[in-house]
Amino acid sequence: MENTLIEIDQAASVLKLLGDKTRLTIIGLLKDGECCVCEFVEVLQMSQPSISQHLRKLRDSGIVKERKKGQWVFYSLNPDHEAFLVIQSILTFIPEQKDKLYELEKKGLRICCD
Repeated sequence: MENTLIEIDQAASVLKLLGDKTRLTIIGLLKDGECCVCEFVEVLQMSQPSISQHLRKLRDSGIVKERKKGQWVFYSLNPDHEAFLVIQSILTFIPEQKDKLYELEKKGLRICCD
């Protein structure tokens, strides 16, 4: 993949958004696929409105995209974002989040949105 330069303002905006522990964890969870709001609520042990606020900021910036399925909304990383390579790079320096999703699956909560 070719490195492309991004504007300082764009980089600062992305880094500011990912400077929040909750949003960085959300991005880490999305590294391997999409998740529903209810899954974030379970993993992060936060209220749905609080999670939705964080997701709104990530969506409004274009870092994540959403897909609706019935009444559920699924979120995933946006590979077309100008700073996607920066985001991917940051994710290589934080702990894997797969175990949190695996625990949800073991509890039968990973499928609560279907």
